[in-house]
Amino acid sequence: MGTKREPTARQMRLAVELRRLREAADLSAREAAALLGVNSVQISQIESGVSGVSEKRLRRLAANYSCSDSELVDALAVMATDRTRGWWEEYRGHLPTPFLDLAELEHHATSLREAQFLYIPGPLQTEDYARAVYAYRVPELPDEELELRVQHRMRRKVTLEGPAPKPYEVVIHEAALRIKVSNRAASRAQLSRVLQLSEADHITVRVIPFDLEDFAGAASAMTYAAGAVPRLDTVVRDGPHGAAFIDSEAQLGSFRTLFRKVESVSLDPERSRDFIHRLAKEL
Repeated sequence: MGTKREPTARQMRLAVELRRLREAADLSAREAAALLGVNSVQISQIESGVSGVSEKRLRRLAANYSCSDSELVDALAVMATDRTRGWWEEYRGHLPTPFLDLAELEHHATSLREAQFLYIPGPLQTEDYARAVYAYRVPELPDEELELRVQHRMRRKVTLEGPAPKPYEVVIHEAALRIKVSNRAASRAQLSRVLQLSEADHITVRVIPFDLEDFAGAASAMTYAAGAVPRLDTVVRDGPHGAAFIDSEAQLGSFRTLFRKVESVSLDPERSRDFIHRLAKEL
């Protein structure tokens, strides 16, 4: 018998939201199970992502929890019944799970917002840039894994350049644009790539220049993925031990405010393109 696969971040998010609905209704797992006509173990398995849940059962749970937010319930029903096995599944067992979870999150997002201060955002990176970033890791990655990571990052471009591209807003600090993670030619190609993508109708690129005064937001780097409803938004932040997926309502509110603050001090899209164009000419 094969080993049961661990739940994805999306499956875990569904489980967490169902637990939050139960707790908001002030019901114990035992009480929720009794209302549904199952045992409490089944509720625990659903809320830990170990077991899936049918749409019919999910809607019964929501009714038992007196959830009147029909848009949220509909969105959760889609999460419960979606059987998408996207391109990222090819990398399962070959790359760390957060790589797959991020690709899955981007695939299902309705829009994406990003703020980066030291690196060009992943979806905008060229192959040479991505390879230089991964090659700098300590301990060094085996050649095979390094190439898999580069390949995975390049395939994430489908979010912006595929048949159904997502609206994408990004704020990039001048530091990220100037740091040469590879050679001069690769840096020039990377800036040209950002400029090219910034011309797309669904992509908005803004720049924060070095000479901006009173800017203390360099710790605000994030990827903000919008869900089907605001409650299902997710923030991704890189940390010392890998990517962290943040989804509590209070934290989401804080990150929305942070992004607005960062965006408000950045150059408008036209001035940002001119700024990047000047930097590229300097190389």
